[in-house]
Amino acid sequence: MDYPRLSLPEAAARIREGVKTLILFHRHPDGDAIGSGFALKILLEQMGGHALCACDDEIPDRLRFLVGDMQASVKIENLPEDFCPEQIITVDTASPAQAGELYSRFEGRIDLMIDHHAKGELYAAGWVDGSASSAGELIYRLSRELVRTGRISFVTAETDRLLYAAVSSDTGCFRYENASPSAHRAAADLMEAGFDVADVNHQLFGVKSHKLMLAEKLGFERLHLYADGQIGIVDMPMSVKRANGLTDEHLDTLVEVARGLQGVRVAAAIRQSEGGIYRVSMRSSCHVDVAAICATFGGGGHVKAAGCTITSDRSMEAIVDMVAEALAAAL
Repeated sequence: MDYPRLSLPEAAARIREGVKTLILFHRHPDGDAIGSGFALKILLEQMGGHALCACDDEIPDRLRFLVGDMQASVKIENLPEDFCPEQIITVDTASPAQAGELYSRFEGRIDLMIDHHAKGELYAAGWVDGSASSAGELIYRLSRELVRTGRISFVTAETDRLLYAAVSSDTGCFRYENASPSAHRAAADLMEAGFDVADVNHQLFGVKSHKLMLAEKLGFERLHLYADGQIGIVDMPMSVKRANGLTDEHLDTLVEVARGLQGVRVAAAIRQSEGGIYRVSMRSSCHVDVAAICATFGGGGHVKAAGCTITSDRSMEAIVDMVAEALAAAL
């Protein structure tokens, strides 16, 4: 089915006021998905509606500080039974695969897709801007559009805090290539709300649990190098996860372990889950377009940062070799 691509005013005009809205974001939610999703929740409730966020996976403990007690759980089975959405909006979710089981549950009922990934799949009427640093930057623009058109009278400081966290999270605290002038301008405007910017960044990037540190230690031990050290791949098999009591929420920074080694130009982290599922994160510090590579495996993302899910009965070693070959060919 062909879905229309929308401008900001068109997307804003599609959002209905005073209705129950379900906001969906991608599996294994990061700071951008959570920050932009919950900021949109606040905006919709300012417009007289009732909004809840939902995801296939729970908010990681390390990111729970973003939402506090705003919503106890984002798992669909934990939402109130009498909550029947009249409107469904997705944020930061580039493809049906990223939405997981929630997509099959709500397929054909999604009213609006808001996303910033250059490579993805349009599965609803979509405001998709691949030049934006983050979904947070898009919701920031949306919030100002709602004020400009008189649909809300102001943007709350809590909304701006969530949006700043979203932008900071997806730009790696403004260290990544997507930290564009517009991202910096959005961040500067958001900071005017007066929240504790240093604390937000400290919580996002300076605080690590014991389990996350253990995962990074194991990741360094399981770092494989290819192409004379230009490609770094960390693998995390189920057996290692089980032996150390790790879950996927402890493995978010594995790709940075590989990327941070001097000489590595393209990095990947491969995490094995039940049922022959391998979740792959890729980062590029050179000309290699990892979004294009991930797209060949049914994923997507940005030129320099992307991901995909591979379902296979092959061994971890075989999956690592397959990913290494794809990266080497691009390099």
